[in-house]
Amino acid sequence: MAKKFSKKEILKDNSNDKSKQENYYNLHTEAVEKLVNASDETAPEVSEQELKKYRSDGLSKIPAWIKALFIKFWFNGAVCYFIIWGLGILIPSTLDVLVVTAIVMGIVTDLLVNNAFRFFDVDGEYLRWTLFPQKKFWTFFANILYAFVIMFLVTLVYEGSNFLVAIKSGNLDQVVLGVEPILFGLLYLIVDLMFVGAKIFIKKLIYDANKKLTEKDKINNEGLE
Repeated sequence: MAKKFSKKEILKDNSNDKSKQENYYNLHTEAVEKLVNASDETAPEVSEQELKKYRSDGLSKIPAWIKALFIKFWFNGAVCYFIIWGLGILIPSTLDVLVVTAIVMGIVTDLLVNNAFRFFDVDGEYLRWTLFPQKKFWTFFANILYAFVIMFLVTLVYEGSNFLVAIKSGNLDQVVLGVEPILFGLLYLIVDLMFVGAKIFIKKLIYDANKKLTEKDKINNEGLE
């Protein structure tokens, strides 16, 4: 026999259901408010090692320096392919091609490579491989001038290598090293790393010198006391 509920019991059940719905809504509203109002000050600190546990893709297991150098190498080769090989057909002057290549390399470095490094960067592990890690107005022009320097040195490597081989073979018209994306990208990367390595070395010397001066001043102050 079906149980009959009184009107009072039915209203009580409806009231309980309504209160549960309101509590559920308030609970999720509070969670949303916490998410919206979250900031660097209120967010809990999570170490990079902890974050790596939740990264299941294979790229996260590759060291950052390998990925950084590959990105630079790839863009170097891409510029060679599209500018030297592409526009080189339309521009008769070799000097003009090198000038255009240097300008494009500087723009690509500033707008694409460095911004990609900033996006992926954690604790400076990507930006340390750039000569101008800052994002300033002047770095755009600095990267273009820097590209001219690298292009000049890379051109010297090509010309010098071909000249030495030509002298040894006795055929001055012989060209051994032709400009192609892979070798160009590698040579450009090597010259770039020479400057980046020099910058890191000089910064380390300055840091060590300042550290020694600070320790010396500290010792002197303790002696005076």
